[in-house]
Amino acid sequence: MGRITGSYPDDLDLLIEGAVEAGVFGGKSDALREFVREYFEDHENERIAAAVALYERERITLGDAARLAAIDRWTMRDILREHGVELRLGLVDEEDAAYEAETATELEFDDEPADNETSDSQ
Repeated sequence: MGRITGSYPDDLDLLIEGAVEAGVFGGKSDALREFVREYFEDHENERIAAAVALYERERITLGDAARLAAIDRWTMRDILREHGVELRLGLVDEEDAAYEAETATELEFDDEPADNETSDSQ
């Protein structure tokens, strides 16, 4: 879990303290976590922008970027391309490899040969 240190206006601090005292939140940290979580739930573009920035700086994998952006990998890949971000190829770790293997098993292939692939001998 990450740790953030920052400052904010006194009025906001008082409101947070009041909410904690009223039992709305268990503590200031709980309140701030909830505010940030709700912000990113309500602001899809900002959530995606954050994922793109982290991927571009090689801090996360494509799978992580998709998870943070709350979209599938294929959509995330397209978004990265639209933003001019170069995709990194290859598997990063075992978790990434397992995800790719699972995805591959879900693909459907047509085992029926095409008409032009069959040969009729006459």
